[in-house]
Amino acid sequence: MKKTILLVLIGRRKEEAVKVQQILTGWGCLIKTRLGIHDGVLDNCSDSGLLILEIVGSDEQNQEIARKLSLLPGVSSKLVELEVE
Repeated sequence: MKKTILLVLIGRRKEEAVKVQQILTGWGCLIKTRLGIHDGVLDNCSDSGLLILEIVGSDEQNQEIARKLSLLPGVSSKLVELEVE
């Protein structure tokens, strides 16, 4: 069994969240699970956030979504593949 996880760190969440969401929407059929984390609530909301995505595309598709996200200013992404026999 193999799982592919895409970690996305957004350093300027308020400025880049809409662009990140547009990319994720375009690749939405490849996203099996999505978890978003950021610190703070209400008036004390953090400007950084972390997305953890389980993605199910081909290796090429997975690399392309990671690349597109990393092109955004203040956004970093990393693919992680986990496998057990």
